[in-house]
Amino acid sequence: MAIAADRPADLAAVAQRVPRHAGIDRLFHWLTALAALILMATGLLPQVGVHFDWVVIHWITGLALTVLVIFHVVRSLFWQRPRTIWFSLAEIRGTRPAKYSVAQRLMHHAMGLMVLAAVISGLLMLKKIRTPFLVRDPYFLGADAWGVVYFIHGLAAVAGVSLVMIHVYFALLPENRHYLRAMIRGWMSREEQRAHAGGGRPRGGKTG
Repeated sequence: MAIAADRPADLAAVAQRVPRHAGIDRLFHWLTALAALILMATGLLPQVGVHFDWVVIHWITGLALTVLVIFHVVRSLFWQRPRTIWFSLAEIRGTRPAKYSVAQRLMHHAMGLMVLAAVISGLLMLKKIRTPFLVRDPYFLGADAWGVVYFIHGLAAVAGVSLVMIHVYFALLPENRHYLRAMIRGWMSREEQRAHAGGGRPRGGKTG
């Protein structure tokens, strides 16, 4: 009887949930986070005296991140609404609600630039190591060009550490827990949607 009595309340609670992130997007987010953490660990720990066989793990994870980035770009262009992550005059004027806050969109753009810089420079650096599918050619680029590539890759790594720390810090703040729950379970409540700017479903019903 107790179970039956609880069902209306449970159904009412479910009805108050607003979808925010599809399962495939949550999976992409956590796989990307895992890949980024592995790359940071394998790329930076040897620089501070933690020695292990890191090169193979690093480039394999880098290729996995490359695949994830390509998947995200294709999905964003053809199955989602890219404008939800950009700024528009309607949102600035307050005439159209935004799915993501300004801070969230700025973080997305910063992380996107960092990942692209790391991926592109990392793919070039594959020519300097032995892999099953590329012939090693350390003279593929000149010394000056390699210097630029290494600088960009290192800068992306340092920026990545900073951005991840900022991202984790704000995700764990009590007032932002609903965003963290949404990235884990996919939804937020209607009350949370109303209380926080940039916290709802975009027009058209997509949850990209």
